[in-house]
Amino acid sequence: MRLLPLTAVILAALAACSADKPPSSDAGTDAPSSDAATELVVYTSRNEQLLKPLFDRYTEETGVKITYLTDKAPPLMERLKAEGSRSKADVFITVDAGNLWQATNMDLLQPVDSQRLRDNIPENLRDPENRWFGLSVRARTIIHDPAEAPADTLSTYEDLADPKWKGKLCLRTSNSVYNQSLIATMMASLGAEKTEEVVRGWVANLAAPPMASDNEVIDAIAAGRCAVGISNTYYLGRALRKDEALPVTVFWPNQAEGERGVHVNVSGAGVTRHAPHPQAAREFIEWLSDGDAQELFAGENLEYPANPKIATDPLIKAWGDYRQDLINVSQAGAMQADAVKLMDRAGYR
Repeated sequence: MRLLPLTAVILAALAACSADKPPSSDAGTDAPSSDAATELVVYTSRNEQLLKPLFDRYTEETGVKITYLTDKAPPLMERLKAEGSRSKADVFITVDAGNLWQATNMDLLQPVDSQRLRDNIPENLRDPENRWFGLSVRARTIIHDPAEAPADTLSTYEDLADPKWKGKLCLRTSNSVYNQSLIATMMASLGAEKTEEVVRGWVANLAAPPMASDNEVIDAIAAGRCAVGISNTYYLGRALRKDEALPVTVFWPNQAEGERGVHVNVSGAGVTRHAPHPQAAREFIEWLSDGDAQELFAGENLEYPANPKIATDPLIKAWGDYRQDLINVSQAGAMQADAVKLMDRAGYR
């Protein structure tokens, strides 16, 4: 867990929040309105390297200092829960709709009434009760070696269960929240019985035991250990930035008429339930949803901007357009526990 910048005063204030003590009166972040807010506290599971340029830009433009605490999403949510009304956190930023759904399920976020956010973020990429908003889109799609698995042999996620792919498929483990969200949305579209049949087919076609990361899946395809897999596109984008000759590319599945489209997920943000500066927190999230901030938020990690008016990075734009599965991504969180049970029944480890 890292807290930056670690001024002694701020560190002391945050420590007080997690202990059974009232907040320190000299923390400097107790003002109830944005007019008095000179500092926001952000809890985030996103990589510091990705967010710090954004925080610095916001400070330059507004004068509002951003202090941030980084960790994985579950411990940050537990911390918010433990801190309760004593929390100094104004904004929670994390990846995957499953984590954002869990934050709302734990009552850690508050509704935000913002026409600017409703205008910038499509309805399927935000919480139905406006407690969180997607800020970048991550497409979890089929990737393949065009020589070993030509595009005209690929069609849908479901088709990867066909015996023609036996010994040719590589997948990340079922522990990945990204796979759990994918399976959850498949259950919402196909039903549990059909989805379990598909997952059993995937397991039967594996060329190797499930891998620890999307990067390993990409490397395995590049090395010829398998011909096709499933990955978030930004992992492949990063790999291609290092080696543009990598023999792996994307395929957009489920694009035919009547099919549901490519599974997408989000990274997003919400105003915490007990934010000391809720108005300033809302203004910060609005800023993240627009203009250069949106380009930076998505572009640094080769994700797609959640705001459809913002241009995508040229590298991923070259992969062409695709049609998204428009199911509200909050479904991914609501059905994640059932998805985990289904994958376990199907032998997907």
